[in-house]
Order: sequence, then structure tokens, then C-alpha cells
Amino acid sequence: MKPLNVIAASVLVLSTTAAAHSVGEAAAPVPSAPDGFVLVWSDEFDQDGAPDPANWTFEEGFQRNRELQWYQPENAFVENGVLVIEARKERKRNPRWRDPKEKDEFRWRKDIEFTSASLTTAGLRQWQYGRFEIRARITAEEGLWPAIWTLGVEGKWPAKGEIDIMEYYDGSILANFAWAAKDVRKPVWKGAKVPLAQISDDPDWDKRFHTWVMDWDEQEITLWLDDRLMNRVLLDNVKNGGKDSPLPHPFRQPHYLLLNLALGGNSGGSVENTKFPSRYEIDYVRVYQRRKDGR
Repeated sequence: MKPLNVIAASVLVLSTTAAAHSVGEAAAPVPSAPDGFVLVWSDEFDQDGAPDPANWTFEEGFQRNRELQWYQPENAFVENGVLVIEARKERKRNPRWRDPKEKDEFRWRKDIEFTSASLTTAGLRQWQYGRFEIRARITAEEGLWPAIWTLGVEGKWPAKGEIDIMEYYDGSILANFAWAAKDVRKPVWKGAKVPLAQISDDPDWDKRFHTWVMDWDEQEITLWLDDRLMNRVLLDNVKNGGKDSPLPHPFRQPHYLLLNLALGGNSGGSVENTKFPSRYEIDYVRVYQRRKDGR
């Protein structure tokens, strides 16, 4: 998800054809930690009701990319062991509307026509390095823009760094990295966009849960969908603002996590034929980090 409406300064698109490995419908047990790692935090979403406020806060209102949805907490709830983010078609007055002469892109819409939710661990949970594992089920339909992503805790975007563990739009699964170009108001994007048809020929692919993983250490970050490598970046090849910039490294600082379902906007496509309500479901979020004793 792009936090601002900007044009990428640099884009690298990767495409491969190997089939993905689908996982089943049943809730997955907590696995053993990877060798040398321990589970440091998770949300298994096993308590019905509102998401745990010790783990999640919410973005609210119109946020970015001229997306159509108004974010509100009531569109996120835990049910039957999964976190549900539900996009709805519902009309209401925009409580933040102001005179459109202000030319504020987040206020020019007098009415809300669609609602959804965006959850974030900002201010509550943050991590530097580790394995991030998220098992989720998306709806692969035009107009929908589900995402799993992180942002650095320090600095302004894009210099703070963005990692898109998963995005879906335009019939494709995306995995991206972003940091600041020489003009620090603009991003460098190292992106991978793979058509879903190249990932799987299963027509029911989006009716099943799949596992997205980020492995992140001092040398590199790799992004995975099930058992398929989607994208990678060597951290020594990343430099905020060019070679002489004093800006800190975007991926050598703690990041926080975001889960959201956007609609339309710059990339999501038309919602003219989108079926509402639409659900994006997350079975669990788990974070592992290397054991301090090195074993």
C-alpha cells in the first residue's frame, strides 16, 4: 500500500510461473519455531468479538490513494477463530467533510459510500528482524485491495521504509519494498507483481487459506507466498536518499504491521461489479525472532 499518491521513482517487476502450494481450510496449529527462533508474539484470533486492543488500533476515515472506503473499527471483528475485515457498501454522511474549496483529497467527498477496516500495531507492537507469518484468505475480485504490510517507526514515508508482504489487485499478487529516492519525497520501488493465473490454475484458490511469510535479518528480506519466493532485497543495496544521504536505513529499524482491505482508488480497480459485503479473513499472525543464546 502506498502511503501517499506518488509516482514510483524506480520499479522492478518480477514474474515467475511455478505453482503455489495451497493450504487447507482448517485452522492451523501453532507450529514449532524455526530452528534457532522462538515465537515472540502472535494473535490467533480465538476470542470472538472485537480485535484485542492490546494488539491492534485502527486507522479511521479516508486515508490514501483516493481509495473509496471509509475506514471504521466496526468493520473488523473476530468470528469462529479468524479476524474478519469486511468491506461494505453503505451510504452515510462524511463527518470530516469540509468545503471542497480546501482541495483536501480526504475531505472532498461529502458522503461515504463504502466502508472497511484497517488494523495496525503502531504504538503497541513493533519488531526489528525475524520471521513474520500470516495465514489469510483473500477474495480475488476486481475492486478489492487487501494487504499485509509494514512501516518503519521513525521518519517520514518513504524514507521510513515500507514492506508489502502481500497485496492483491489487478488480478495479481504483489510483494514490494519501498524507500526514499534522491528526491526524498519520492519512493524507489522494488516490486514483484505475479498474475494469480501464474501462481495457480485452481479456480478455487481464493476460497482457501494461504500463508505469507517475511524472513528479515541484517543482510536481506525475503517474501514468500506458501512455498514460493515472491521477492527479496539485499539490505546493503538499499540506501535512503542516494549514496551521500544522511537518512537512516529504512530496514534496519523496527517496523509495525498493518492489515487492511481497501477498495478502488489508484490501483484497486472498479467496484462496479464487486460483490458486497466482501470478507478478508486472517487466521493468525505470528512473529518469531532468533534466540538470544544463539542455539
